[in-house]
Amino acid sequence: MSTDKKIKIAIGADHAGFEYKELLKSYLSDHEVKDFGTHSADSVDYPDFAHPVAEAVESEAYTFGVLVCGSANGVAITANKHQQIRAAICWQKEIAELARMHNNANIICIPARFVSEELAKEMVSTFLNTAFEGGRHAGRVNKMSC
Repeated sequence: MSTDKKIKIAIGADHAGFEYKELLKSYLSDHEVKDFGTHSADSVDYPDFAHPVAEAVESEAYTFGVLVCGSANGVAITANKHQQIRAAICWQKEIAELARMHNNANIICIPARFVSEELAKEMVSTFLNTAFEGGRHAGRVNKMSC
């Protein structure tokens, strides 16, 4: 996948998302990708990987994050505990697009057990290449943090 500029992306997954994470790392090879693990399909706890990805994006060391687990719920809930994170579960390209356009999402969460590999790549591409619209959506996004 290529865009006009190199993007810094933090990526992580649990055991259920490991294969998709590896696939997406290869797909994103034109960018600067930091893999926060897991590094095998052995059973692990998703917060151990979601928190470091969220911290990397929240600190602005990385522009975007990609998290993958079986349903995407666990990693999204965990990442969204961080005040500056807007992690969106996406299962269609249009959801990934709207998550960026309307919610200024900065982490995409992919449910590996429910989407194809091709769709996962398409959603990540859409997510990274869609700008936040701002305008009426900016005020809403500004109300999200506690």
